[in-house]
Amino acid sequence: MPKQAYTATEAARELGISVDTLRRWDREGRIRTERDRANRRLVPLEEIERLRGGASAQHMSARNRLRGTVTEVRVEGLLAQVELTVTEPARVVAVVTRDAIEELGLKPGMAATAVVKSTSVMVEA
Repeated sequence: MPKQAYTATEAARELGISVDTLRRWDREGRIRTERDRANRRLVPLEEIERLRGGASAQHMSARNRLRGTVTEVRVEGLLAQVELTVTEPARVVAVVTRDAIEELGLKPGMAATAVVKSTSVMVEA
């Protein structure tokens, strides 16, 4: 069961914003927060879902879905560029050859970088 309230740090991470931005939004009334007994900000799950655009996103079978917050939109003529800041840990799965594994010396627990190459990236809200 998901948490019903998040600390300011957790909520900022979930929304893909800084804690300073979350505090500013709170002062400006853009986000509803509560306070705990120690007077720390708590953000209800409903507020995080509201700012993300809802609790239930459309479901697809694709595994390469990275949720995030739109940080920039650039429109030029008929095209537009959308930049997202990813807000959650992501798991990337790659299918490679045995030769590649042996050449790179890949083993569980070692650091590696996933490079995603795609001819299309879709955005859903």
